Amino acid sequence: MAAHALKAAAEEVQRWGCMRQTGVSLRYMMDFGARPTERRLLLSAQFLHKELAIRIARRALELDSLPFGLSSKPAILKVKDWYLDSFRDIRSFPCIKDATHELAFTNMIRMIKVRHNNVVPTMALGVHQLKKELELDPDPDPTHVHPDLDEIQQFLDRFYMSRIGIRMLIGQHVALHDTNPQPGCVGQIHTKMSPVEVARTASEDARAICLREYGSAPEIEIFGDPNFTFPYVPPHLHLMVFELVKNSLRAVQERFMDSDKVEPPVRIIVADGIEDVTIKISDEGGGIARSGLPKIFTYLYSTARIPVDENYGSTVGNEGFTMAGYGCGLPISRLYARYFGGDLQIISMEGYGTDAYLHLSRLGDSQEPLP
Repeated sequence: MAAHALKAAAEEVQRWGCMRQTGVSLRYMMDFGARPTERRLLLSAQFLHKELAIRIARRALELDSLPFGLSSKPAILKVKDWYLDSFRDIRSFPCIKDATHELAFTNMIRMIKVRHNNVVPTMALGVHQLKKELELDPDPDPTHVHPDLDEIQQFLDRFYMSRIGIRMLIGQHVALHDTNPQPGCVGQIHTKMSPVEVARTASEDARAICLREYGSAPEIEIFGDPNFTFPYVPPHLHLMVFELVKNSLRAVQERFMDSDKVEPPVRIIVADGIEDVTIKISDEGGGIARSGLPKIFTYLYSTARIPVDENYGSTVGNEGFTMAGYGCGLPISRLYARYFGGDLQIISMEGYGTDAYLHLSRLGDSQEPLP
């Protein structure tokens, strides 16, 4: 009987994983959530009841068929269990017909979001275990990446992009239930977000970490109009700027640590164009060799020490602060930028410094990129 039930469960995941996903845009989420009436919350929950099952099933299937035996790593199996548990929770929830059902569904998906909090560090642990196996011959070059790992790279891009979408949809629906939302906020979207203010907070957080690790930190200068605003999701922008500034601070700090020269500041420039808001983060941290540039967006490369051990995974709360040394920070930041139609580019001058260009779409009308 147990075998029959397992087979039926696997077939259901397969069936749902083959269904078509439906993307939404930032503008649609904003317009739809502007008046969160009971009827709209009901429609939103009914949409999520189907959509989340499809997206989660797709990821569970992919976790089953990864190359190099990655699917059998204990950390990856743990992530797959989370996805299967969440799929079962959603599929066993009855049709959502009224406000009482909708509220119960909202509480359930809130718990699903919490269950998946540690997916990034746990996946990083699985990839790290695989990397250790593949590097059986000691390689003197720490930036060396196994040539056949493109498939894993592409899988992780799809997997993390899908995760951003799932968390955005759940977070948006849950936030529409806030009884006293922040002024100007529609769910998680701030209709009048000041990129200069978010950049200031994120860079202060990054500087605090630098101070804690090194005992000192370069200054940060921010240029741009603090009164300029546009609709965006502040935690997404905070995560991206935090990651980029943290990298810049570390580069400058390590370059000037034993020097009697004054550390040059990290500069942040916010420009508001017609289509894009662009944030440039510039440092004089010595730059990246041209041969190293393609590797900075791979998940198997990090210049920092890897704070990963076998027991890791249950202690991480704030995702923004867990990405140092996982080789996840830059590639995941680029996915966050691309999720709403933006991008992230890194341009470097070896021997001088690095410029990161974070492009954010002002129009808000690009559909989610659905892997």
